[in-house]
Amino acid sequence: MRIGVMGSGAVGGYFGAKLARNRHQVAFLARGAHLAAMRANGLQVKSPNGDLQIHDAQFTDDAASAGQVDLILFCVKSYDTEDAAETIKPMVADRTIILSLQNGIDNPAKLARVYGKQKVLPAVVYVGTQLSAPGVISHTTGGRIVFGPLDGAVNDRIKTLEQTLNEAGIPSQSSSEIRRVQWTKLLWNAPFCAISCLTHADTKQIVESESLVKLAVACMTEVQTAARLDQVDLAVQLFDDVLDFSRSLGDFKPSMLQDLEAGKPLEYEAFNGYIVRLLKDAGQPAPVNECFYRMLKFLDARIRGEARN
Repeated sequence: MRIGVMGSGAVGGYFGAKLARNRHQVAFLARGAHLAAMRANGLQVKSPNGDLQIHDAQFTDDAASAGQVDLILFCVKSYDTEDAAETIKPMVADRTIILSLQNGIDNPAKLARVYGKQKVLPAVVYVGTQLSAPGVISHTTGGRIVFGPLDGAVNDRIKTLEQTLNEAGIPSQSSSEIRRVQWTKLLWNAPFCAISCLTHADTKQIVESESLVKLAVACMTEVQTAARLDQVDLAVQLFDDVLDFSRSLGDFKPSMLQDLEAGKPLEYEAFNGYIVRLLKDAGQPAPVNECFYRMLKFLDARIRGEARN
């Protein structure tokens, strides 16, 4: 299979490397020092499950040079979705599937406005990875993907993709209820990414703090209310599941805290901002998420301002 990876960082680089190791033709799209390091030394993945070193792949910043592909792993940050959707056009053929391995709820819809619903598959990723150095990805935990069609109809193409991913050592499952799966992931992302950034705390520190757990639950309650507006019912039991999952992560740093520490823009619009907008449009309050949103917006503006200086 010919595969393009749009956004070859911690997530895209990890899954792309697994597929390249399984003899698929993979083109990694990247830029800057990360691209230069991959061109010079290949892509390295350091993992407790076994390290990978990928040399036999294409490392490029030009989608046209990659050519048309069967599958695109679309792994950019949510705020780059529209621009990246234009970038991948030379890789998209009639047969192409675009697998959105992104955080948030609305990115697949943005892609579908460009390429149509039939080409786009929303996915939810459960993996702990970090770009530890240019050309080097550190994998600590997980690696599972759940994906499904926007219309809920799982077909043979989707089942074939599920088999391809599993054969590459990527535990994967197709779902006819991917919207629910996305909302369940946001139930974790909205509180834990925000709290970790605002307190500089990892997941272990958060779940060991009574006050921060109460804050996380208050945030999850607003997410639950917002999900109902999208015809998704998140049972209260899921709150305990989220907290138990977080305890299992140990001293894990959520992706947005990693971005903050690296001086990169933050995905607060896709997490807390989405909840605020949905509830406000329905005339309902979102005090916790709005507080998170406003503070993260300040931090993000400071990061972007420093980047311009």
